[in-house]
Amino acid sequence: MSELNEVVIVDAVRSATAKRNGRLSSFHVTKLLGDVLVSLIGRNNLDPSTVDHVAGGCIAQVGMQANNVTRTSWLAAGLPVHVGASTTTTQCGSGQHANTWAHSLISSGMAEIVIVCGVESMSHVPMASQIPVDENGEAYLGERYTDEYKELYDPTNQLEGAERIAEKWGLTREELDHYGARSQQLAAQAWQEGRFDGQIVPFTISEDGSDIHDRDEGLRETTFEGLSKLSTISGASYFDEAAKYHTAGTASQLADAASALLVMSASKADELGLTPMARVVSSCLVGTDPELMLTGPIAATQKLLQDSGYTKDDIDIFEVNEAFASVVLAWAKELGIEVDERVNPNGGAIAIGHALGSTGPLLITKTVHELQRSGGRLGLISMCCGGGLGTGTLVERL
Repeated sequence: MSELNEVVIVDAVRSATAKRNGRLSSFHVTKLLGDVLVSLIGRNNLDPSTVDHVAGGCIAQVGMQANNVTRTSWLAAGLPVHVGASTTTTQCGSGQHANTWAHSLISSGMAEIVIVCGVESMSHVPMASQIPVDENGEAYLGERYTDEYKELYDPTNQLEGAERIAEKWGLTREELDHYGARSQQLAAQAWQEGRFDGQIVPFTISEDGSDIHDRDEGLRETTFEGLSKLSTISGASYFDEAAKYHTAGTASQLADAASALLVMSASKADELGLTPMARVVSSCLVGTDPELMLTGPIAATQKLLQDSGYTKDDIDIFEVNEAFASVVLAWAKELGIEVDERVNPNGGAIAIGHALGSTGPLLITKTVHELQRSGGRLGLISMCCGGGLGTGTLVERL
């Protein structure tokens, strides 16, 4: 077997996230992603014609996100026609799995330069838009789950999974509320200290250029006392009764965003005179219990550590997507990792928002920039995915 090529991340950028129907809702999704791609290329003085592939992630591939939104965004930005592009869906881990795809292409020698990206405009394409509904507008599970499937597994959804996780790992409403407040407070601190400087692609909102979107919109003053007064989530489709544990303050916010990474072989980066931010050590996609659904980060973290030979104590930064507070807390409890300054140190999707397909590259972006800022060496990024999957990436600062 020939030696694999070393894969590096040269640069990483993202839009500031926006609330659903918020500050980025006026942008067509291909404009949102296209501008982020152009910014990534421009700030690295990269000839776009040398890119071998563009690998993107997006979940709801209907409406303006249909027909390979990565390719459409690339073309809409006026970028070279001959460069191929693909859009993968691995539920919430779509954008991160696009990075695993890039890692595979480059390490095997099939490509030298791959742009990884992700996008989701939940203002234009609401969550679950791709799921068929019946004549009453209710989700029609029959087209997704056959009797054979249901004999093996109980069809479930993300909130039910999060609630089951809280039950299984003995988490309390109080613990979840404390974690939700933590996310908001850390994200606010990160913005105050300029920790996101250098990773944000600004978007001009007003015609006269006076209004620029360059700060995550979902941040709000949050206290444990305030969160403890919120009602648990109710009224969502699929549910007959309210949740027992989670509120809007301990679940990820629906959002609009795009993100992108410039990934290449170490030899190509050296040839181009580019200084990499990090090396991709390991990548994975794992399957987990589809009824709990959101425990993927546990198995993904275990696989990344096993494959790399590192231990949990070697990792300087863990970025575990905050789909729900119980996901992170159960992950920490199962793996014996204390939720301290190493875990989601700049807040997560509870505060910043979760624009689904964009979140994987966004988390990687946050991690490689924070490693550079803090001087840490290793970062481990993981996400839970609908259907019982986990995506993972282990990076080393260079």
